[in-house]
Amino acid sequence: MRHRILLPLALSAALLTACSDSDTGSAAPETPEAPATSRSADGAPSPQEAAAGEEEVPSAAQAYVDAVAAEDLDALVDAFHPDARLIDVGREFNGRDEIRDWADNEVIGGRLTVLKNTPKPGGTTLLVRFAPGGTGGFEANYEFDVRDGRIAELNLQYA
Repeated sequence: MRHRILLPLALSAALLTACSDSDTGSAAPETPEAPATSRSADGAPSPQEAAAGEEEVPSAAQAYVDAVAAEDLDALVDAFHPDARLIDVGREFNGRDEIRDWADNEVIGGRLTVLKNTPKPGGTTLLVRFAPGGTGGFEANYEFDVRDGRIAELNLQYA
């Protein structure tokens, strides 16, 4: 008799615990372990990739992202190699002076959110959400080629 009463109570307690864990987001994922080449939702490398010494975001690309966040035009321009080329959906800007004008008119004051990082030899491709003026926005792929610790080429394309 005692077992008949305790079993439903134990099941109820287990269900309540499972429901409250899922509400707070602390429940363990039910998906199998991802393969070594997968990335998390925020683009961070898998543990296997991190162990292989793969950098999350090259410092030049991170400098660009940080400069946009800080609304720092000088830091953004400094992230580029002096002879850099920037392609913004087919429009081409060469050298720091043209890149400065472009960034001053179209980037500074906007909000850039990195959604995914896909490293490649000599750089990375970031899937981002860019909101000019800080609101609204669109998704784009920012393909960074890095040379000598600075951005040598940045190709921006709508995602």
